[in-house]
Amino acid sequence: MRVVSLCPSNTELVVYLDKGEFLVGVDDYTDWPEELAHLPRVGPDLSIDLDAVEALKPDIVLASLSVPGMEKNLDGLEDRGLPYITLDPQSLADIGNDLIRVGEAIGCPETGKQASDAFCEKLRTFREKSRQVLSYLTIYWEWWPKPVFTPGETNWLTEISELAGGKNLFEDWPQSSVQTTWDDVLERKPDVICLSWVGVDQNRVNPEAVKKRPGWASLSAVKNDRVYVMEEPLFCRPSPRLLLGLEKLAGVLHPAVFRAET
Repeated sequence: MRVVSLCPSNTELVVYLDKGEFLVGVDDYTDWPEELAHLPRVGPDLSIDLDAVEALKPDIVLASLSVPGMEKNLDGLEDRGLPYITLDPQSLADIGNDLIRVGEAIGCPETGKQASDAFCEKLRTFREKSRQVLSYLTIYWEWWPKPVFTPGETNWLTEISELAGGKNLFEDWPQSSVQTTWDDVLERKPDVICLSWVGVDQNRVNPEAVKKRPGWASLSAVKNDRVYVMEEPLFCRPSPRLLLGLEKLAGVLHPAVFRAET
């Protein structure tokens, strides 16, 4: 089986299925696991080199619609007659279903079902633990600082927040991504601030600069030093690695409830 992945989360789904050896090409942004660093690169998500994809003679291409503009890749795949499936997960349930879809697409349906069951079981474990939380903390997730972008209700980070004993500050907005302002965040008074800038290494995110935004010194999140820089790959990619992000967030919010056994 020869598989080409057009985005990092799709690559991570294949690896979660323990079928990384099927991958013969990946997008430029795939950076995990390191064992795949030798694979041919077929370009960034919005500029996939479809000639390069075709040259790899894939049995299946794992396409994506996770970034606006990626639909043009589908047109190119169609024009070349390349076999593909398209993934566009918005929720944790979608990710579980995508494990099944990818398993079927690569000829390993039972593996996909088992992986999906394991993923969902892990989520159930956190759901049970979260019921022990007495006070849920409001979390402001920052995807981008200026203009400000943050997840709304239709996003896995709303679910991740709840499973970790928190509440997405902008879950009252139905969109998956919300453009807002620093003043709006200030008025909503988050208990916790989580910075996870899309495409930016966490070492380049300075929480001290965030604390100095106009009026933000009054926020309990700043007063209580609850401003955290979170690894973008563990929170912003719809793959099973979100479980690692969930485990980290739960330990940060409620360490007494979520212990290592989760």
